[in-house]
Amino acid sequence: MTAHITKAQLRHPDDFYADLLEAHEGLSKAESDAFNARLILLMANRIGDPDELQTLLEAAARTKHPE
Repeated sequence: MTAHITKAQLRHPDDFYADLLEAHEGLSKAESDAFNARLILLMANRIGDPDELQTLLEAAARTKHPE
């Protein structure tokens, strides 16, 4: 299994976040959820390694946003 990368890898994370928000502009909740699902699947395909993907799923489950 590959080690989970915890160090920031984005050169300009704020720019990516702004682009992500812009991509969601004008979308309904259902459209936004579908967009996120497509984006996640594209990123998973790019990563490709099932062990790394499992590690990322587990990391996301541990870092739930407080309500």
